[in-house]
Amino acid sequence: MEKAIETNRLIITKFTPDMAQAVHQNSLDEDTRRFLPDEVFETVEDAAETIVFLMSQYEGTEGPFVYPVLLKDKTNIGYVQAVPTESGIWEVGYHIAKQFTGKGYATEGITAFLPVIMKQLGIQKIYGICDAENVASCRVLEKCGFSLEYQGAGKYQGKSTQIRKYVYVFC
Repeated sequence: MEKAIETNRLIITKFTPDMAQAVHQNSLDEDTRRFLPDEVFETVEDAAETIVFLMSQYEGTEGPFVYPVLLKDKTNIGYVQAVPTESGIWEVGYHIAKQFTGKGYATEGITAFLPVIMKQLGIQKIYGICDAENVASCRVLEKCGFSLEYQGAGKYQGKSTQIRKYVYVFC
């Protein structure tokens, strides 16, 4: 992603080292612990280490490609990402910190992010996979134009659970 993506309310940009405190804080809510446990950063140092790694990925082609989502006042509220899977397909992901949910930020961010990242990756199709109990996340994908492709048992965050797998096709 060469330059920041701006919407009416958001800025999607590249990580910088000074974002570690916000990333740490944003990762500590109960939804992150429940649905994305590998994205909980118990310390600022853990967040800083991850940010350094994510920044190193921007110049490559392998990914993951993770970008912070900021409000226009530069408040860091979460992230959007495109991550390659073991089977060679790309998956979209996102997280908005609990205190900012319910305001449409995830939908707004993903809607703006998809055409840019899909063009960068040279792909026409991207998947979104959710724990079936994460109703809010499933709803975001549906509002962003993803179609439900599969619902049932599957792997999510390294464990067997009920999942919903969505697909988005860019025309």
